[in-house]
Amino acid sequence: MAKAAVAKDKAPPAIKEKKILTQTKKKKKKKEFWKNYPKIAAKEEKVKKVPPALPPRTPQEFSSNWRALQALLKPESTSPAPAPTKPPKKQEKGLKKEEKGNGKEKVEPKINGHVKETPAIKEPATTEKRKGTTKKRKLSEERDKRHPKKKPSEENAAEPPKIDLWFDDVDPDDIEAALGPEAGSIARQMQGLPEKASDNVDRVLVKDRAFEGLTRTVAMDCEMVGVGKDGEESVLARVSIVNQFGKCVYDKFVKPTERVTDYRTAVSGVRPQDVKNGEDYKVVQKEVSELLRGRVLVGHAIHNDLKIFFLDHPKKSIRDTQKYKPFKQKVKASRPSLKLLCEKILNVKVQSGEHCSIQDAQAAMRLYTMEKKNWEAAIKAKYSEKAKKEPRREKRPPPSSSSASS
Repeated sequence: MAKAAVAKDKAPPAIKEKKILTQTKKKKKKKEFWKNYPKIAAKEEKVKKVPPALPPRTPQEFSSNWRALQALLKPESTSPAPAPTKPPKKQEKGLKKEEKGNGKEKVEPKINGHVKETPAIKEPATTEKRKGTTKKRKLSEERDKRHPKKKPSEENAAEPPKIDLWFDDVDPDDIEAALGPEAGSIARQMQGLPEKASDNVDRVLVKDRAFEGLTRTVAMDCEMVGVGKDGEESVLARVSIVNQFGKCVYDKFVKPTERVTDYRTAVSGVRPQDVKNGEDYKVVQKEVSELLRGRVLVGHAIHNDLKIFFLDHPKKSIRDTQKYKPFKQKVKASRPSLKLLCEKILNVKVQSGEHCSIQDAQAAMRLYTMEKKNWEAAIKAKYSEKAKKEPRREKRPPPSSSSASS
């Protein structure tokens, strides 16, 4: 009997081997299952690794925790129950996307016939709030970069004090010539006069985008320097010619034929270095005579300019702004200067400092073009009357042969 009992206690080796095989098969099945569903395994690993709850850092987080603590400390009758915090929608959306891979629904794993439930772990509220605050900060920084706030500038806030001037009755142009353009502008402001616009001179005298070559009508002006005793005699130093639109077509400095005793720089604007490298007088004389041939010549006191060149020009083709009667009547002067004519008729100031032969020629041409129609009509009428008054010469018959023989 004892032997039979011992035999029952000891299990046969075949049964043990079967148990081991069944255990190994179960382990293999588990491994194969998790291999087929790697995403679920990854989820479980992610869920297990929960970050620790950190203390609040921003003032907004402190204030929210403080409010929650105060709500808990108050009696239940006065304080309402805090609303349950909902899980973030973004996490739910992310889980749904992971669950539905390529249009297949989630298949929950079954272990020993029972469905395994994965516990849903919530993140602490502090991390959610921190994420929201960081996003708000980034948005506010981007807005500030795109649309910076305009701060009131100190220059606009504090205006400079006005300077009291003692030269109230002095002409601002004289002040500008003596002290500079800043002093002249201040004097005009104090006297209530408009600002001097130097650019307006070129706009009035020269036509923009106009023809820059020679035209049928040209204007000429010359600058002289003094020679001889005390510089009383004049010699040519510069000549400038402009076309009908005020564009310069010829401008050259001329070497003086005699020793210069007075350059007259304050008026002529000519300096020793200008005439040192100038053109020869005879070359300039020839070039100017060719340019003026067959053209209408405009100028102010043009007889002086022709005299210095030893040139003649037909009176019918000369337009002298100094001798035009309508200009004399407007200005009320028998021999008006070019400066006076420009101030009264063109409302432009020229020759305020050193003279420029180009600008003077442009001013004379602009005066002519303003009165061109009337001026040309008057000249046409004048020469037509002269032609009528002159008696016609009778044609004599040729001498006959009998008279010639006798």
